[in-house]
Amino acid sequence: MELTLRKISVHEIRQPLKRPFKTYLQEVRERESLLVVVKDREGGVGYGECVAFSTPWYTEETVASCLFVLKEILMPLLEGKTFQHPRDVFPALSAVKGNRMAKAAIETAVWDLYAKRMNRPLWQLVGGTHPCISAGVVVATNDAGHLAKEVQRAAQAGYKRVKLKINRESDPEQLQHVISQYPHLLFFGDANGAFTAASYDKLCKLDACGFTLIEQPFGEQEWELHAKANEELKTAICLDESISSFEDAERMVQMKAGTVAVLKMGRLGGWHETLRVYEWFHASGIHMWVGGMIEFGVSKAHNLALASLPGIDLPGDFPASHHYWEQDIISPRIEVVQGEIQLSDESGIGYEVFI
Repeated sequence: MELTLRKISVHEIRQPLKRPFKTYLQEVRERESLLVVVKDREGGVGYGECVAFSTPWYTEETVASCLFVLKEILMPLLEGKTFQHPRDVFPALSAVKGNRMAKAAIETAVWDLYAKRMNRPLWQLVGGTHPCISAGVVVATNDAGHLAKEVQRAAQAGYKRVKLKINRESDPEQLQHVISQYPHLLFFGDANGAFTAASYDKLCKLDACGFTLIEQPFGEQEWELHAKANEELKTAICLDESISSFEDAERMVQMKAGTVAVLKMGRLGGWHETLRVYEWFHASGIHMWVGGMIEFGVSKAHNLALASLPGIDLPGDFPASHHYWEQDIISPRIEVVQGEIQLSDESGIGYEVFI
């Protein structure tokens, strides 16, 4: 089926978070984002979201840089072009180096458009088999009292997984105490690359806390350190920021740098590359889950479709819409019921979008 991209537009979004999101790298109080809208000549509409942040604290891309690349380069490259399948969009952008978050915003919109043209839910179109997705939430705070309250709130809300932000100053005894209170929950420890060779011993002290995994303990290019930790620690090592391409996924397996990986479509460039990475990890026996970027509902809807694939076996970053926002940009809201999110049977991403 041919898909001609008649018009592409981008819209800026900005909303305050209900609560500050604190990591060792940055504190986020307001989320700025971009929504890409793709229309075909038959009047169909597809939506994608750019998950870059306002400043380059997480990746080198920012909202401002993505807006420029989208308007001045990517949109002119694709507008008016005809594709047989959305998997052809990413290769069509190969002349543009990097800028994977900008590419993902526009490429995912085409996948949504295509699924609607095919009158199929996106999660089924990509081969998903799980109509209910286990929900996970992130607790990002350095305050011990607040940490305990937030974990209790997550447990009462029915979440199946809680991710705690950790760093070189984290108190192992405090973390072990909190984790021990909820034996029915999975706990992930996310370091965002906070540890180094010099602080390796501090990481080792977290090995007895009871985490299911420790996510990205070292910098994204610290492959040898990750391989060392993967061999020596009992807790599973998970790579996140290190995986920004298919080549990174190959390197992770070859170097035995971890046993778990986070899939983030924004960082990988969209569905095309994410599916390549997913297939490689699945064949290599790597456990997977889908990571979030404090995103709005459009990106989360794409992520939920990704999480439905067989082999993605750990709960991802899937809080309810009201967790971050007073009002999300999609309808109906994403709801967590008994720890799960029911996927929509509507075509495309399954949600109406408000700009």
